[in-house]
Amino acid sequence: MNYVYLLRCADGSLYCGWTTDIDARLAAHNSGQGAKYTRSHLPAELVYSEAYEDRHEALSREWHIKRLSHAEKEKLIARGNQS
Repeated sequence: MNYVYLLRCADGSLYCGWTTDIDARLAAHNSGQGAKYTRSHLPAELVYSEAYEDRHEALSREWHIKRLSHAEKEKLIARGNQS
C-alpha cells in the first residue's frame, strides 16, 4: 500500500509526503531522519492520509496536494482521512 500524508509541524506549517509505511515514516521525521524541511520544524503530527494501491497514483496525488494553498490543505484535513 502507498500513502500520501500531511504532517502538522510544531510551527503550524504543513508538510506533504508519500510512503509505504506511515508509522515508520512519521518516526523518521520526528527523529530528525525525515525530510530536510521537517528536521527544523519538529515535532510533527500526522493529520491526514490517503491510501493507494498504485505508487504512481500516490505520487500524482502528492504532487496535486503540494500545489494546494495552506487553506485548501486545512479544508482537506477538516474533511477527514481517506485511508
